[in-house]
Amino acid sequence: QVYLVESGGGLVQAGGSLRLSCAASGRTFSRLIMGWFRQAPGKEREFVATISWSGSTTDYADSVKARFTISRDNAKNTAYLQMNSLKPEDTAVYYCAAAYRLGVSTSNRNYNYWGQGTQVTVSS
Repeated sequence: QVYLVESGGGLVQAGGSLRLSCAASGRTFSRLIMGWFRQAPGKEREFVATISWSGSTTDYADSVKARFTISRDNAKNTAYLQMNSLKPEDTAVYYCAAAYRLGVSTSNRNYNYWGQGTQVTVSS
């Protein structure tokens, strides 16, 4: 079993930055692919970013490319999402997800483990 705990959410003005963290339990973090998803009120959960075991492969939703960066520190069992140039439309609950699989995945159906979510609110 893998347990994920997100942190780093909050309220920020448009144009500002936040860094989300996702701490994972267990000793096999380096074999997990990690993903970030978000869900705004009244909308479906959507893909944001994903990263492979080693961190060498990443993928992003078009809406966040060039603004968000996903990374991981396998020694600390932690994944990160650096969010810059935030916009009001980035407001959502952000979820960290993990799965034992190869490569990366943009589909929430491929992730087995989920955190409880952290709220990000961007004011205009």
